[in-house]
Amino acid sequence: MFRAVKPGSAPGGSAEDSERTAVFRAVKPPAPAAPADGEPTDSERTAVFRAIKPGTATPGPAGQGTAHPDTARPAGRGTVGQGGAAQPAPPRTGAGERESTFVPLRGDDAPARPTAGAPPKTPAAPAPGQAPAPGQAPARTPVPAGVRTPVTQESPERTTQQPLPPKPPLDMLADLTNNPPPPPSAARTALRRFKIYAPILVLLAVVLAVVQLVRPLPAPTLKMTANASYTFKGADPTLPWPKEGQAYMAAAGLGTVGSFGEQKPVAIGSVAKAMTAYVILKDFPMKKGEKGQMIPVDKTAVDDGKKETEGESTVNNLKEGGQISQEDALNAIMIPSANNVARLLARWDGGQEAFVKKMNDTARELGMTNTTYTDPSGLDATTVSTAEDQVKLGLKIVEMPELIAITKKPKWIDPTGKEWRNYNDLVPFNGSLGIKTGSTTKAGGNLLFAAEKKVGKTNQLIVGAVLGQHGVPILGTAIAASKNIMIATQKMLTAEPVVKKGDVVGYVDDGLGTQVPVVATADVQAVGWPTLTIAIKLADGSTQLPQTAKAGSEIGMLTVGEGASQVKVPVALQGDLTAPGVGKKLTRVG
Repeated sequence: MFRAVKPGSAPGGSAEDSERTAVFRAVKPPAPAAPADGEPTDSERTAVFRAIKPGTATPGPAGQGTAHPDTARPAGRGTVGQGGAAQPAPPRTGAGERESTFVPLRGDDAPARPTAGAPPKTPAAPAPGQAPAPGQAPARTPVPAGVRTPVTQESPERTTQQPLPPKPPLDMLADLTNNPPPPPSAARTALRRFKIYAPILVLLAVVLAVVQLVRPLPAPTLKMTANASYTFKGADPTLPWPKEGQAYMAAAGLGTVGSFGEQKPVAIGSVAKAMTAYVILKDFPMKKGEKGQMIPVDKTAVDDGKKETEGESTVNNLKEGGQISQEDALNAIMIPSANNVARLLARWDGGQEAFVKKMNDTARELGMTNTTYTDPSGLDATTVSTAEDQVKLGLKIVEMPELIAITKKPKWIDPTGKEWRNYNDLVPFNGSLGIKTGSTTKAGGNLLFAAEKKVGKTNQLIVGAVLGQHGVPILGTAIAASKNIMIATQKMLTAEPVVKKGDVVGYVDDGLGTQVPVVATADVQAVGWPTLTIAIKLADGSTQLPQTAKAGSEIGMLTVGEGASQVKVPVALQGDLTAPGVGKKLTRVG
């Protein structure tokens, strides 16, 4: 980067001194005279940085040397200055070193170096006392041989090189092989990117394909396409309601048929024993054909049995220290309505107070918000309820076949052989299932009743309640009103076809776009009455749907209605259900 130029040579230089090898040049001065005191001669290698020896003279106008004002040598070592006086040697800045000054050979405002072979252009020197022209360097005073002059410092030139950015791989390869890289172009850039990214994309595609193939398949689902409900045609039904009190009528699984009177809490008498029997069976379930638990008979039960003379309904042939089966105890409270046995069951099942609490807790669970029980027999007038609440209880009782088997009997024969009649005169006529009567002077005549009717292929259950009947006789009036409501409801029940065998009711979706229709395997008739709307549901079985199955395989159930009135029909595949292929596995998104 720095090169010494021999004095006297042309600024353009020779072939040996090419432009590529000279950036900054140092002009070699004329050969100096022999230095005094054995001073070594400067070498040609002194190029850019030169130590200026103090005591050297700058040439004057007439070629006479004049001592530089600030370059005097110390005594004992120096050169001959003006008048031959010895000058002191320069002070040393360090051990054996002379003070030096960096002098650029050419400033930024220096004229450009002429090309090789051309004679240098020497600007005309200005006349004495005349300032140099703009852009023209000041005239230099010739320096006699052997006299060194201090070099004035001009504007420094930057010498630090900035690192170049790395070359692209192909350009570096071209440099190594001495082959120039091809000229850049859009096609070459695109080809290079393709060669770099294509293998990566292929690898990613392979990995994605493997992942898609080994991923678990989604579970098939069964979806319904049939209507979710069905409404029976016709006008609103009307029922022969009683003249007083309150009444309520409903069908199991279908809903409310109608109601009469204000549903406010009133005394219900022995109808309360329906809850007593329900709680006992919930706490101590009985299997079909069994008599259940054996219950000890205490002295209180025997003594209470003698209260029939006070107007209570009792069973008066119990023996103290003996036992009565759970089945016989339930017969005693539901058919002859024995108060003493109802209280015996309460004491046996945790005590009467705790049992009454169970009765009220159960009422809350069933949504009987207007019901309060204060005793297990219903003798207390503080035991109150509504017809609507009692129907809610009755709809649960008809789901207990062991209890309905008792309430639908017209009479019961106790273990001693004594016969007791059922006070509910509706049984065993017109499909009546009984449940429970209740009557007191305060409560009047009351009845919670149930009945069944075969409609189409369905055995439909209905439940009703009539409370607060004070006609004479009070219980007979309640039974007569209940019979009218029960028979009218049975007559209005009808069955209409909702789905026919072979109708498409839904499909199986494998989760990857394949849908196989499912059809009903039999005719479906819904039971109801005019203006009633029933629900239709399609559900798969208890097990997960298969990935593959043959046409005709049953894979679900179509349900019409709710509760005891439900009609269920299996559904089957209309075609084969096959596993998804490779293409669907590869292209699935979810």
